[in-house]
Amino acid sequence: MKKFHYRLILSFYIVSLIAILAMGSAIIYNLKIGAENETLINTTAVITFITAIVLSIVSIIIAIISYKKSIIPMAKMLDSSSYDSDNKFDISKNDKDDLSELATELHNKLIEANRRINQTETILQHMTDGVISFDMDGNVTYINPEAKDLLELKDTDNTFNKIFDKYRDVDNMEKIIYLEDWTSSEKKVTNNRGSMDLFFVAFKDEINRPTGLMVVVQDITEHVKLDNMRKEFVADVSHELKTPLTSIEGFSETLLDGVDDKETQEHFLHIINDNAIRMQKLVQDLLTLSKYDSKRNMGPKTKFDLGELSKSCAEKFEIEVKKKGQHLQCITTADVPPVYADKDGIERVIINIISNSVKYTQDGGTIDVYVGYVHDDAYVKIKDNGIGIPKADLQRIYERFYRVDKARSRQLGGTGLGLSIAKEIIEQNDGSINISSETGSSKHGTEVIVKIPVAKE
Repeated sequence: MKKFHYRLILSFYIVSLIAILAMGSAIIYNLKIGAENETLINTTAVITFITAIVLSIVSIIIAIISYKKSIIPMAKMLDSSSYDSDNKFDISKNDKDDLSELATELHNKLIEANRRINQTETILQHMTDGVISFDMDGNVTYINPEAKDLLELKDTDNTFNKIFDKYRDVDNMEKIIYLEDWTSSEKKVTNNRGSMDLFFVAFKDEINRPTGLMVVVQDITEHVKLDNMRKEFVADVSHELKTPLTSIEGFSETLLDGVDDKETQEHFLHIINDNAIRMQKLVQDLLTLSKYDSKRNMGPKTKFDLGELSKSCAEKFEIEVKKKGQHLQCITTADVPPVYADKDGIERVIINIISNSVKYTQDGGTIDVYVGYVHDDAYVKIKDNGIGIPKADLQRIYERFYRVDKARSRQLGGTGLGLSIAKEIIEQNDGSINISSETGSSKHGTEVIVKIPVAKE
């Protein structure tokens, strides 16, 4: 390596020296032919000689600098390893250890990166929210199954425009990304699947430049339903309170204006009293329902005989049943073990269901109460041959203030909260309630089955 370096510098020096001497000689020769003066010729010769000396000095300097800056480092690098018989580098043991450690570290990092990628992929695949990512051209770069299901997407829906063009409330992608301070990052849309909440978030690089867009799709169908139920509940409460208050206000004003007829006065007072009682029942039911909602009205659980409790509840309707000529009986069909539940709450449920059967069964009808035991549950079945409940209304009978026959229900003093309260009580006692009914046939009537777990040893 060193000899090659010297040869290269020497060759450069010789070639350059020959060129300079040839050039100087040619100039001097031409000057002599042209009969120029002797001084100019001598000056040219001196310049040529000086140039040759300068060239020698420059060549020596270049040789020294290149030797120190290039040859010595290269020589040291080559000296740290030697060539084997196959003319390949023979790496030292320390170098092998360093390379092995570096390879192991790199391998571990790749494994960790793959593990995190798989973990993220698994999370996204099993999320209950949909996730879609887009590049700056609007092409889908990732989409999870939930997003496809919530937005009812096909395989051909692979761009931002194809997915969101059918939703008029969604802005175009450029507006969302570049005007994020002027546009909302949340949109609500509706499709056949239900109501969806869309959240838009722009991807940005290290210099805060947008590189794509992510959309999170959240199913809010149940939230919307609950919100609508809340609004309906407030409206129903207002209506239920307004009706008796209007009656009380109207008849009380009439009495204050003066009514001479004593019989009319008594009639008006009865109406005021009935509406006041109706309001009292409504408020009491609302308070009860509120307490069960917050689980503050749960009585202590005790062991008791469900058959005896059901018989006691049925006996409380003897007078009403006789007035309507109905037949009410309570039958225990098996040896029922004691149940473990809130006795007062269960009593309220049975009374409410029997009361509904008595109210909505025609005069001379039949109401049967059966108490039995199946698997680990005791049950009470109340069956009547009354007017029944239409199938369209069966799914809504547990809704608050929902009535199948609103006019008749109000006339009979119902608040529309009885079954809602009954369902809350049964569920908080780890039981279940099921209602089936038929109308417009010879088998019309309603059957209610309440199951309660028996006490465990």
